[in-house]
Amino acid sequence: MMYKKLFWIFGVLQHLLLGTILFLIFHCFNEINGERIIGLDTQLFICIAFPLFSLLVKYISHVKS
Repeated sequence: MMYKKLFWIFGVLQHLLLGTILFLIFHCFNEINGERIIGLDTQLFICIAFPLFSLLVKYISHVKS
């Protein structure tokens, strides 16, 4: 039970940080280019969906082991 709580605490923190880093990278690309490379809606979708999918895959592998 303790490991499950630790997994969720650190897993969520790790993937929130990953989403934030992705958002900042896309923001920097937009600033360097001077115009939007991708739209804000696509940027937010990638920054939310990729870490969420990654967390779910990690959870499935954690449960099966």
